[in-house]
Amino acid sequence: MPEVIAVFIPIIITLVIGVVLIVHFYLHSKEKQMLIEKGLSTEEIKKFFEEKRDGLGLMKIGIISIAFGIGLGFGLFMEDTTTKEYWIPLSLFIGTGIGFVVANVMTEKMKKKNS
Repeated sequence: MPEVIAVFIPIIITLVIGVVLIVHFYLHSKEKQMLIEKGLSTEEIKKFFEEKRDGLGLMKIGIISIAFGIGLGFGLFMEDTTTKEYWIPLSLFIGTGIGFVVANVMTEKMKKKNS
């Protein structure tokens, strides 16, 4: 029975990713269509989408990834030294949470500095 379920896992993952991508592109198209229906010119539409972009997105992802990696490393180290199995999930959640907080604080400082 588990072998039958294992066959469907890649199929389900592919379907879910496909549905997410289709919904994303559909909603993005609808958003553009609504802007055109409002009577905005192409320059105004470009300006609207440029204002929505956050230039600090990669920095946020980098900080969170580094915190995740440090949490994973610390959890593996603590699991080896104490032989307790709860260190990895605990340190992953704590490290990732700290990463989100640090990323938010850093981006707010960068936004204030730039404006």
